[in-house]
Amino acid sequence: MNKNRVVITGMGAMTPIGKNVPDFWDGLMKGQSGVSLIDQFDVSAYTTKIAGTIRDIDFTPYFDKKEIRRTSRFILLGVAAAIEAVKDSGLDIESIQNDVGVEVGSGIGGIEILEKMAVTLEKSGPSRISPFTVPMMIPDMAAGLIAIKTGAKGPNSCSVTACASAAHSMGNAFRLIQRGEAKAMIVGGAEAAVTPLGLASFCAARSLSTRNDDPTKASRPFDKNRDGFVMGEGAGILVFEDYEHAKSRNATIYGEIVGFGSSGDAYHITAPAPEGEGATRAMTAALDDAGIQTTDIDYINAHGTSTELNDKNESMAIKEIFGDHAYKLKVSSIKSMTGHPLGAAGAIEAIACIKTFVEGKIPPTINCDETSKECDLDYVPNNAIEADVSYAMSNSFGFGGHNAVLIFKKYTC
Repeated sequence: MNKNRVVITGMGAMTPIGKNVPDFWDGLMKGQSGVSLIDQFDVSAYTTKIAGTIRDIDFTPYFDKKEIRRTSRFILLGVAAAIEAVKDSGLDIESIQNDVGVEVGSGIGGIEILEKMAVTLEKSGPSRISPFTVPMMIPDMAAGLIAIKTGAKGPNSCSVTACASAAHSMGNAFRLIQRGEAKAMIVGGAEAAVTPLGLASFCAARSLSTRNDDPTKASRPFDKNRDGFVMGEGAGILVFEDYEHAKSRNATIYGEIVGFGSSGDAYHITAPAPEGEGATRAMTAALDDAGIQTTDIDYINAHGTSTELNDKNESMAIKEIFGDHAYKLKVSSIKSMTGHPLGAAGAIEAIACIKTFVEGKIPPTINCDETSKECDLDYVPNNAIEADVSYAMSNSFGFGGHNAVLIFKKYTC
């Protein structure tokens, strides 16, 4: 069966280092950290007191004040990024609205609503629960609201695979357009889990960095002195489009998605499979799907969480697949700057991959000062570099052993 080519024609971002794509990219190039002390709630009793959060956001261009009060933060972030992406694409959704779908993932959804309503239920009883509780809380509602705001009436869904949610959503959308089931898809992820319960849960799991006295240095993927990941929040949205449709309307094409692979570890609820065995299979599947060789990959945007197990196992998986080429390609983790935006990570990182084609530069891994024995690749430490990237791989791995890998290609007509 012939498969339709799928290109990227629009991008939108809400991140701790930039509330739109140009500012986000500028932050990456400067090696800017978006991690700081949490001041949205009292963190005095928490072992971790830092996160990558987005400050001073005005949502009124996208929602009226009443809507803002009854919409959870991850949805607000997702809609804002989606409107930027659609505007950037120049896509006239109204003219083909049945052929434009939405696939936007979230790992946790509206956790702040669950917290508030649980307290309300305990204090005041069921009669005081908001009728908007369910639509504010469920992870699929970012996709639902984006469709309502944009008029996209095609396939609409949401992947919930922890930190691989956005990547799975993008992979699913890629397949839909390949099969001709949609002409365009608004895709990505949104997350806003820096809340009392969200933070406490990861603290209890002992997953987080406790470098509270030096927040901007806390997220340090692949560094010998890493001590855990840093929570982040944000949204990344892209417009995937059938190549022929994009070409027919003279759209600006930023890049192409050519491969998607996924796997399950079947190993542990939080720890990755030893030596990155599951990640290895997902990366291999993506390469096979793209029909390219390992030597074609120039850059890997790593999952790179800054945890002991992920960084070691991901590096081992890369070396297992790429062999000698592993030491020639560039690998970096932008989580060193944004923190880990969980279910939104894959989409924000996909935007970084696409921008490497357009700008001819690779973002760095900041705070990567001294690598450990197992982490001995070129992680583009501390400073962005110029590079001509033809193919980029983006890795996303989630709790529960969910692995998703995407391959993007520089657009060459």
